Amino acid sequence: MKLHDNGNTVFVVDDDAAVCDALGMLLRTAGMEVETFRSAASFLKELRPGQTGCLVLDIRMPGMSGLDLQDELHRRKIYIPIVFLTGHGDVPMAVRALKKGAVDFIEKPHEAERLVLAVLNALRMDDERRKQTNRHGDLSLDLATRLATLSEREREVLNRILEGKQTRQITDELCISVKTVEFHRARIRDKLGVATQAQLFILFIASEGEA
Repeated sequence: MKLHDNGNTVFVVDDDAAVCDALGMLLRTAGMEVETFRSAASFLKELRPGQTGCLVLDIRMPGMSGLDLQDELHRRKIYIPIVFLTGHGDVPMAVRALKKGAVDFIEKPHEAERLVLAVLNALRMDDERRKQTNRHGDLSLDLATRLATLSEREREVLNRILEGKQTRQITDELCISVKTVEFHRARIRDKLGVATQAQLFILFIASEGEA
């Protein structure tokens, strides 16, 4: 299956065929373009750089899990908005995914209205990212100017944030406290002119689009 170029496409990745079919029907009924995949590997096989749209992703799957796929997308610097599907016992994992930049998580069995709203929000985020790319012809230069204001330690923290690493991982790698990491996170957001981690990712995606 080839991925659509339509920026409004929702990509559903779940190993359960019944879930894929049900979600596909629900989201198509809501007027969305939907493509379904039964594994993270099959999605990655068709993925291209700069993919747009959003991803509805099961957090637990055989082989590559939803969290593993999120990490792989970060490694490839593809920050497509993600809505995670979780079981009741997976909530701690979902919270971890949110800290890495996921838009939302929905517990199974999902409430149709809440899922549709979460997906619409994810698509709006992706649309805003593309509008920023079109609006700021000199975004890369502007970002470079702001990056130049970061200290060496702030750059180290920023690089790890963009890799999708959690605060605890950053503290271990840099041998600094959680409080210090959070301080650097706040300074980075302030210097780069963003309020949230999601906006931070959008800033870098838009910059790459202009590169």
